[in-house]
Formats: sequence, C-alpha cells, structure tokens
Amino acid sequence: MQPRHKAYVYMTCGTHLLVFDEPETNIAGTLQVPGGTLDPGESYLQAARREFEEETGLSVTGALEHFEGHDYFYDHSKTLDAELHRRRFFHLNVQEKAKQNWDHYEMTPNDGGDPILFRFFWVDLANNETKSKLMMHGGFDLPLQQLCKRLNIAQ
Repeated sequence: MQPRHKAYVYMTCGTHLLVFDEPETNIAGTLQVPGGTLDPGESYLQAARREFEEETGLSVTGALEHFEGHDYFYDHSKTLDAELHRRRFFHLNVQEKAKQNWDHYEMTPNDGGDPILFRFFWVDLANNETKSKLMMHGGFDLPLQQLCKRLNIAQ
C-alpha cells in the first residue's frame, strides 16, 4: 500500500485552536484542521503552507513549526477501502485572530470535485468542557495532547 503524504496546520492564538466544519457534506458536525495532500515534488512544509492558504483564504505570516507526525489508516465510510496517510503536523502560533469565524470555499479539492464549503471558528483548548466535547474527524484529535503541551495547557 502506497501512503498518501499529508500535511496539516494547527493554528493557535493563545489557547484557541482554529478548526473547521464542512456543513454541506456527510462529515458535517466533525471538526478538522487545514491541510491536505502533498503535490508531486512538494515538501511537507510547502504543502502545509499551500493547503492552509487554499483552505482558509488567509496568508501564513509566521513560522510553521513541525511538532508531530504519524501514520494513520483512513477508512472511507462509503467503501471498504482504507488508505495509509503519512501525516506531518505543523504549529502556527499567531498573536491576533484575523477573523472570529468565517466561511471559505476550497476551490481545488484534491479529488477534483466541486468546491467545498469550510466553516471556520475557534475552540478553546484550555476549556476542559469544550475539549471533552471536541469531535474531530479522521484522527485530527491525536496531536492535541502534544499541542497542549506546547501551549502549556494542563491535561
């Protein structure tokens, strides 16, 4: 099985993490972070920056710091197939939120399909009630413990 190489950006402002939902898809209600598949010849860092900008409509203005990576078997709910995703996670810490919440369309989805509506907002990782209710899609919650350590948030 050939892995699909993926890069994701966990953007924080203080203890708040930027997440999004896809309200018009079958995974509505579960949260994700910006990122996606590497293009041919692209590094994980280059892909993280490009995917973040494509998906959020924001420019990366700070340093992206690699903080974790793992392999994840992504199970497609519509088929019996599973894909191996080789994932790298980057942290982008900002001093000020560009926006509180917003909608943005991913115009060039990796599968070549129609544009996808992303609804962005922030969640407070220091709020234990909020953190316990986070429903992250496809293993995006796995790096949260390491991210909280980086942010000095008690577990």
